[in-house]
Amino acid sequence: MSMSELLLRLAVTFTVLFVLARIAGRKEISQMTLFNWVSSVAIGSLAANLVVNQDLRIFQGVIVLVAWLAIPILIGFIDIKFKGARKVTTGEPIIVIREGKIMEHSLRRTRLDIDTLRTLLREKNVFQLSEVDLAIFETNGKLSVLKTDPHQFVTRNDMNVLSKPKHFPIAMEVISDGVVNIKNLVMLNRDEKWLVEQMERAGATSPSEVFYAEVKTDGTIHVDMKGESVVR
Repeated sequence: MSMSELLLRLAVTFTVLFVLARIAGRKEISQMTLFNWVSSVAIGSLAANLVVNQDLRIFQGVIVLVAWLAIPILIGFIDIKFKGARKVTTGEPIIVIREGKIMEHSLRRTRLDIDTLRTLLREKNVFQLSEVDLAIFETNGKLSVLKTDPHQFVTRNDMNVLSKPKHFPIAMEVISDGVVNIKNLVMLNRDEKWLVEQMERAGATSPSEVFYAEVKTDGTIHVDMKGESVVR
């Protein structure tokens, strides 16, 4: 391979990867899920092959790169439209600590060991389990931690500023893209009749009119209707 051909392959490969990265969007870079990781490894391997493999024509290599990137874009579209598919391709957050107690079953599901869990906690400036009210292992491999009240940062209550009473540790999704999350409703000790009443107050006659709705920590509901946002 001549030097001019090598430089041409490098320039073409870099340009194609840059354009494809822009098309893929920020999620592919900032939220590395298992599927994103597999996709990135494959694309990197194909790009390297395009640069050094003389038997692979530049046009053929570009077609392969574009075709491979089309797969995660298609999967991303499916994830947005179908929540069931999202659980297969991306997974779902798993609670690993609740009220200072490690959920052993959840650890087995996530294949986390105690030492790794404690490392992730230390990265969140948590050095003892008793400080943790809730810890969730996210789909991108990161740990989200909600500390108990005595270990949280200064709040409105600490400054004697009145705030609404807290009924739940975190806000929980009850509707996503028009689909009711029955599991979360049960965890919140709410039923669909209550949800319908809340939707009607927000001006929605059915879940299909709602893009996203969540029950906030104070027990009230936030409804984001398709095309607008309404808070109740």
